[in-house]
Amino acid sequence: MADFGGSDLEAFRADARTWLEDNFPKSLRGDPETLQALAMSPAEATGDWAVWKERMGARGWGVPTWPAAYGGGGLAPSEARVLQQEMAAIGAVNPIGGMGVGMFGPTLLEYGTEEQKQKWIPDIVTAKIRWCQGFSEPGAGSDLASLQTRAEDKGDHFLVNGSKIWTSGAQYADMIFCLVRTDTTKKHEGISFVVFEMHQPGVEVRPILLIAGNSPFCETFITDVKVPKENLIGPLNGGWSVAKRLLQHERSGMNGSRGGGVKPDALGVIAKKYVGADDQGRLADSDLRTRIVMNEIDQKALQLTVRRAALEAKGNSGPSAATSIMKNANMKVAQDRAELTLEFMGHQGLGWSGDGFSDEERAAVRSWLSGKAGSIYGGSNEVQNNIISKRILGLPDLTQSH
Repeated sequence: MADFGGSDLEAFRADARTWLEDNFPKSLRGDPETLQALAMSPAEATGDWAVWKERMGARGWGVPTWPAAYGGGGLAPSEARVLQQEMAAIGAVNPIGGMGVGMFGPTLLEYGTEEQKQKWIPDIVTAKIRWCQGFSEPGAGSDLASLQTRAEDKGDHFLVNGSKIWTSGAQYADMIFCLVRTDTTKKHEGISFVVFEMHQPGVEVRPILLIAGNSPFCETFITDVKVPKENLIGPLNGGWSVAKRLLQHERSGMNGSRGGGVKPDALGVIAKKYVGADDQGRLADSDLRTRIVMNEIDQKALQLTVRRAALEAKGNSGPSAATSIMKNANMKVAQDRAELTLEFMGHQGLGWSGDGFSDEERAAVRSWLSGKAGSIYGGSNEVQNNIISKRILGLPDLTQSH
């Protein structure tokens, strides 16, 4: 994809600014935090948020660099950056997201057939279809290649039986991308990657109530589910390579401030409410002040590193093994921030319910608890460290040398 600069880029900026001014509903302006919450909500879009979602989907700007042939924006990376800048300037938030955009879509663009791309990408671009991920199983988490969900060849279709766990958003999903075993004589080389509908006989979903009080994950039971052969993504028994690529896309989406509750630039302000300020207006506890500043520095450094990695990729090579570094770093920064938040709240940082705690305090506790899962999902910290050691540092695989 050609990139642009100079007058061409400024012309695009003017066009994007005009389109956003005409199409971003005025009722949504001025509250980006609420919009971020709407973008992450599993509920169906309503009102002006639904209008904004429809307009961005029709324009293809929810996935600005995806090919226009499938409904994407078809923009060069430089144009996509300008679009992001102009959206930020007007307070607009991208309403098109989810696992279809962040994980399955970019993987399908690389591994799918032309027919598969034409069939599924347009509905991802417009957020018409919701996707979920069927990877982990009760006996196959970090050792994902031990999965046992079986897909038997029945001629024109596979017959799938098994179960998945930690299936994020399964209770809301229309489709699932799923790893299944198609060869029981091999481990990694016996896995295939298929997709199928969630709303069909044989698929049962049970939400799991977590310690944080919500149910984003589910158990998914699959009994005699028919999957057409054309729903096989990539080669038969070649699903492990497809899955590894998808996980890189997943980890590349964990490079922001996910899982930390309070935003880093708000930590100091909120801390003063609980700890107080000195005669110079600074947070009174100097040690806590130092640790908050260090967390903000770590967050800024992470953001700059993510941006540099994206620029170096130039929009062509996609995510690499470096996403494992970004994922671990982001989760460490976010979890440290959550711990700091509870520390300066003191006993008010122990609130779960009741009038004795504010909404802010209850949200901080729940975010702290939810953030603990960040060290596990998308591949545990230990899995990421193995990837870093082997694929980035080139260290020997000691597990295979004995």
